[in-house]
Amino acid sequence: MNSDGSAPGCIFCAIISGEIPSDRVYADDQVVAFRDIDPQAPSHVLVAPRRHVASIDELKDDQELLGRVMAAAVTVAQTENLAETGYRLATNHGRDGAQSVAHLHIHVLGGRALSGRLG
Repeated sequence: MNSDGSAPGCIFCAIISGEIPSDRVYADDQVVAFRDIDPQAPSHVLVAPRRHVASIDELKDDQELLGRVMAAAVTVAQTENLAETGYRLATNHGRDGAQSVAHLHIHVLGGRALSGRLG
């Protein structure tokens, strides 16, 4: 772990630091949100903590940061005008959970009717 809380070789840490350009839609002192480069819906934004956190499991004991990430996801959904029609928040954990980048991120998806019920 680097002194700034980033992890060497983490693509999301590089995006968050600005080393890799992104289309940011939200940022505060703990959280950054940017558009997914392979969107699965008309609006597909990733919300991630600035500090490297590998997955949701690591935030079990950091409820403050977990709350900040989720609040930022709701703010992004509202900014993207998704609140009235609906949106999905999703995160993946581990190989079998389809986590492709080992840096916690919440997907904010909307802008059309989403298929597949999750519950």
